[in-house]
Amino acid sequence: MFVLEREKPEDWWEVEALFDTCFAPGRTALSSYRLRDGVPPVQTLSRVARDESGNVGGAIRYWPVQVSGHPVLLLGPVAVHPTAQGEGLAASMIRDSLAEAAEHWDRVMLVGDYPYYKRFGFEVLDGVEMPPPTNPDRTLGLALHPGAWDGVKGEVGKA
Repeated sequence: MFVLEREKPEDWWEVEALFDTCFAPGRTALSSYRLRDGVPPVQTLSRVARDESGNVGGAIRYWPVQVSGHPVLLLGPVAVHPTAQGEGLAASMIRDSLAEAAEHWDRVMLVGDYPYYKRFGFEVLDGVEMPPPTNPDRTLGLALHPGAWDGVKGEVGKA
């Protein structure tokens, strides 16, 4: 059983250790990290899942970016400790945070696997360009409000 709570500044290193455990070495060299460099995550949407012993079993972060002047949330990373994978924790963190994001944001994007993220409503974004090298088929978006991605095209940059 996990308790989902907002990430606090003192959680930073535990969350980073989880990301190191779950992702390949060199994860910070990915293009999405260039958009995060020097920018704090959106604190109200970033979550930590702790088990009954207080250990971090999952985490999700969001970052402010922009596409041609339009504010966009960049989802990621999202990770679940290998011992807790397959229990629906990632899906719970994604759904919970997206519901809250819809209160203040219009659109969300991420770089990820379409077959996984389509169940949350994400679609491949046509005309939205992440910094290279990013496979355009992995650039996904979700309109939190109808039409939020209509006409939003161009390069993704820091907010």
